[in-house]
Order: sequence, then structure tokens, then C-alpha cells
Amino acid sequence: MFLRSQKGQGLAEYALILALIAILAIVALAFMSGAINGALSKVGSSI
Repeated sequence: MFLRSQKGQGLAEYALILALIAILAIVALAFMSGAINGALSKVGSSI
């Protein structure tokens, strides 16, 4: 019987999870950019 190593499979799964988290973070920042910009403008004008 040939046993296949699962190291490569595990690494690919971690890479997919990391890519999904990165995409979700980018989408969240894109949707919240207006609110973040407004808050930073308030802080900047009060200084």
C-alpha cells in the first residue's frame, strides 16, 4: 500500500483559510471606510 503524506494537504487548507480571512478583512474595510474617514476627520479637526 502506498501511504500519501498529508502535510501538503494541510498546508493548502491553511492557505485557503488565510486567504478567506484576508478577503473578508478587505471587504469589511471597504464597507466601513466612510465611517472610519468621518471619525478621523472629526479627530483631526478637533486638534
